[in-house]
Amino acid sequence: MKIEHLKTTPDRAGRYFVQFDDGTVMRLYRQTVEDFALYSGMELSQEQYRELVQNAQKISARMRAVRIVSASGVSRKELESRLVQKGENPGQAKQAVQWLEELHLVDDAKLAEQIVHSCISKGYGLARAKQMLYEKRVPKEYWDAALADYPEQTEKIAAFLKMRIDDPTNQREVKRAVDALLRRGHSYHAIREALNELSFDSEDLPEDE
Repeated sequence: MKIEHLKTTPDRAGRYFVQFDDGTVMRLYRQTVEDFALYSGMELSQEQYRELVQNAQKISARMRAVRIVSASGVSRKELESRLVQKGENPGQAKQAVQWLEELHLVDDAKLAEQIVHSCISKGYGLARAKQMLYEKRVPKEYWDAALADYPEQTEKIAAFLKMRIDDPTNQREVKRAVDALLRRGHSYHAIREALNELSFDSEDLPEDE
């Protein structure tokens, strides 16, 4: 394989355009270009080319993994899945995640704590916190510890109800507020407690299953 053209300036993503004599085009990060000492007109054996492809896939998966982790907290499973969805080699995606774990940049236990803390600060109920842990693909082995001290939300629910309900006798208005609280992950029991605290009617609320 012969490199017909190697662009000497990177694109916006920091990758260098490389074209081979068979029409193959690769976009390589600087580390790969330097590690293989690539240049226009360079001849690569089949073994060298295979090593180049493997190295390019490894660096690509690592760089994409770093970008994803830098943008938002992700679990190990979610990160690996997103890398594959973005077109990274599955094996290299797995290795990139392991690499970030070794650097302590991916930590499912810590992520579980962060998600739960965020839910508490936003006034979400326990059910919503569990839903978010599930959606983030956090292994269930970390759920119990993160949720162990989940506080009662009566005060926050009451504040929400007072903000949403102008007329406690207006059943339609009350229902809209209750439905909104259910979407936020609160149980009927918790909502009933808050309604009673405000001396609002709670008799029509069903029991939790």
